[in-house]
Amino acid sequence: MHDIIDTAVAAGSFKTLAAALTAADLLGTLKSAGPFTVFAPTDEAFAKLPAGTVETLLADIPKLTAILTYHVVAGTVTAADVVAMDGQSAKTVNGASLKISTTDGVKLNGSTSVIKTDIACTNGVIHVIDSVLLPA
Repeated sequence: MHDIIDTAVAAGSFKTLAAALTAADLLGTLKSAGPFTVFAPTDEAFAKLPAGTVETLLADIPKLTAILTYHVVAGTVTAADVVAMDGQSAKTVNGASLKISTTDGVKLNGSTSVIKTDIACTNGVIHVIDSVLLPA
């Protein structure tokens, strides 16, 4: 079993996320003991953003960091924990909260779907999501 970063890189579908984490200097944090829960957008999720958004974010490190830390919750939150949180919110590392709904699959902030859950890592867990979460 690997840490969150090595697990995501090995999966091969998180190249944009890995590049963004590198640019924001967050690799060390997500390789540390944690534990962390990461709602990880796939490369396809980043591709759904308007053209030029990723490049703009890579040039604005504070904004990029705020967005990336909005995908991380301190502690290990399993799929069962998320389902039990229906209608509640989870506080992210950036201080803002994600709204959780399990009415029609597991959704974050009403529209982002969790498409794969409970990818165990030595320092937490990854849940794969289909969109990039943007703090309000």
